[in-house]
Amino acid sequence: MREMKDSGVEWIGEIPDDWEIIANKHLMKKVKNIRTQYTGEDVLSLTMRGVIVRDLDNPSGKMPATFDGYQFVEAGNLLMCLFDIDVTPRCIGLIKNDGVCSPAYSQFKLGTIADASYYYYYYLNLDNTKELLHLAKNLRHSLTEEQLGAVPTVLPPMKEQQKIAFFLDEKLAQVETLIANVQKQIEKLKAYKQSLITEVVTKGIDPTVPMKDSCIDWIGEMPKHWEKLRVKYIGNTQNGISKGGEYFGNGYPFVSYGDVYKNMELPSEVAGLVESTEIERENYSVKKGDIFFTRTSETIEEVGFSSVCTETIENATFAGFLIRLRPFNDALTTQYAKYYFRGEHIRRYLVKEMNLVTRASLGQGLLRAMTVLIPPHNEQIAIADFLDKKCAQIDRLIAIKQSKIEKLEQYKRSLIYEYVTGKKEVS
Repeated sequence: MREMKDSGVEWIGEIPDDWEIIANKHLMKKVKNIRTQYTGEDVLSLTMRGVIVRDLDNPSGKMPATFDGYQFVEAGNLLMCLFDIDVTPRCIGLIKNDGVCSPAYSQFKLGTIADASYYYYYYLNLDNTKELLHLAKNLRHSLTEEQLGAVPTVLPPMKEQQKIAFFLDEKLAQVETLIANVQKQIEKLKAYKQSLITEVVTKGIDPTVPMKDSCIDWIGEMPKHWEKLRVKYIGNTQNGISKGGEYFGNGYPFVSYGDVYKNMELPSEVAGLVESTEIERENYSVKKGDIFFTRTSETIEEVGFSSVCTETIENATFAGFLIRLRPFNDALTTQYAKYYFRGEHIRRYLVKEMNLVTRASLGQGLLRAMTVLIPPHNEQIAIADFLDKKCAQIDRLIAIKQSKIEKLEQYKRSLIYEYVTGKKEVS
């Protein structure tokens, strides 16, 4: 067992006796090479998956109008985000091929005593815990080059740096494969849950009942004894409240876009607050039985998601990016509606009918024209009870697998910490 010594740095702890602690500025230097005109190089981005090449033919996320003024970056250097480090998911990446990227990022070239792969893992360890956040005390939580240069950093012998980096490359690749396999299982369970919901809310739970053509191409056949109603005959629709940013953060409960998008049932207590008037709280109220829909987004995949309100949220209002459907009566039970409007057939309807301009948008007219299948009241209750049980079983399986992924992610983080700080030695 090798001899250890105190590093004198709290987040590093003990290190091997033959390792040193030096300031980061002695290991790497910042380089910036701005290209005034883009000439077709690979466009790179710093992501949770590392520094990746952007697919310009099928872009995802925001794209600038031009790549003129981007900086040229070289394979073998490190790419860092030194601003907004409190909210940026990943602030460090290893550049694996030449290209251009946003000049907002900082590129660092390693010196002869430093291995880029090893120091990628070293700073990934610090990024995992946001260890340097205490240094970024300004408004945008940014680090200066001088602050980064003063950060105490371990310096193992070069051969050991390379050995650690190679070991972590192999070991973490194995763990990533395990995570990817579990994630695929989760996606299959989610797809099964979605198809189950769609099947049950459009075909019922009794496979022996006579069927008829619904005359709706995005639904197909439906039980013969069910009715059809357009949304406009079920309830009133209304867009949410629109206020300036200065009104948010204090006041009364506020149902946000995320509250609806992430939940089939609204939380009984929402996190958002808004300064609203008594008239606004009356006009944009959130009452038991209301159904909310996400109204607008950059992509169609996020539009038209629904969430039902099972208990009135007193004094609450809801966001302008939402539509509220308030039923006239109990023709449509809340629990059945919870599942009906989350079915795949709703996605098919929106994709067929929605016109995309710069943003995907669900207008009240389109929502009001949507056809809803209405089973008898007792059958709606039976369908909701059936799906409650089935979906709870699927959700439990998903939670178990999600827990496995979290444990594997924790294992990854502990591996990196233990080896880059010398707590464990590569055999």
